[in-house]
Amino acid sequence: MRKGIHPEYGPVVFRDRAANYAFLTRSTMTSEKTIEWEDGRSYPVVDVEISDVSHPFYTGTARVLDTAGRVERFERRYGKKG
Repeated sequence: MRKGIHPEYGPVVFRDRAANYAFLTRSTMTSEKTIEWEDGRSYPVVDVEISDVSHPFYTGTARVLDTAGRVERFERRYGKKG
């Protein structure tokens, strides 16, 4: 990589506050806030709204939409073609 044109790439903790879950990875994101990690070192922390631990698709708590009711309402409104 050419020097001086890329952002700094280093360890960052991403924290999902809704699920009380955090993981350490490498990223170009930065933050003023820091957190002490399990290894005793301090890393920048980025709070995220959702992660694989709290996302409904991954947790299996996804809501199923009432598609039958929507189809019936559409057919009533615009008529069923047969």
